[in-house]
Amino acid sequence: MLRGIAAALQKRDRAMAVGITANSPPLDRELSLRLHHALTCGKEELFQVMLDPAMEVLGAALRNPVLDENHLLALLGRRDLSEEFLKAVARHGAVAESHRLKVALVHNPATPAAVSLPLLPHLYLFELATLAELPGTTPDQRLAAERAIIQRLPTTPLGNRITLARRATATVLDALMKEGDVRVVEPCLANPRLKEASVFQLAASPRTSGEALAAVARCPRWASRPNLKGAILKNPNTPLALFGTLLATAPVHELRNLAESGRLAGERKRLAAEELRRRGV
Repeated sequence: MLRGIAAALQKRDRAMAVGITANSPPLDRELSLRLHHALTCGKEELFQVMLDPAMEVLGAALRNPVLDENHLLALLGRRDLSEEFLKAVARHGAVAESHRLKVALVHNPATPAAVSLPLLPHLYLFELATLAELPGTTPDQRLAAERAIIQRLPTTPLGNRITLARRATATVLDALMKEGDVRVVEPCLANPRLKEASVFQLAASPRTSGEALAAVARCPRWASRPNLKGAILKNPNTPLALFGTLLATAPVHELRNLAESGRLAGERKRLAAEELRRRGV
């Protein structure tokens, strides 16, 4: 009798170990049919399988021999895929051979960083720019995309840098502004993402050209900001005509600082002193 009870307990334990109990439901026949269909259907039918809500069915579709790049592109357009499934997609042989699939994987907001970040070096410049702008992009992905863009700037043609300046994020704009090329600075100044701190660094830098400083001074968005006007006045590279124009609206304490500045040449200090005398202070 004891042997019978022990055998029954062992049988129960084995059943529980594999998830089977007396109350377990029978195998889902409808799911089994979908799994088989995903494995064996033809190319046209496989596009319909890509819409299936079950990750198990989509996993079976990845093993279908007729699966190609177009099926995977359709699949990666979905925003309800699990991270584990996207990892499985990334391991598929078609991804290694397809630039479009790499881009689609990176652009899917559910793709985990462990998959997307190693793919960034394979993306083109403006694909990276698009990734940095996408609303669903995670902060880590955006930062990695911005770093990849900035690393490429020294070898990026002027035309592409100008185009980038019109659409880039604040971090990339900051890097473009530091280059100081007036042809790139002007479209940066018109970009609504540009921060005042980046403009101030340009205006205050002794490496900034007079043309770039003049571009800041004539830009309607930035021209009237006191911090920027002050930085332009203090910059020894500011064109003399622009310097004289800005003096007329400079506050008295700034004029005094300019008149005594060790950074400015004698002519500029003289103009500042004359403006003080004109105001009677």
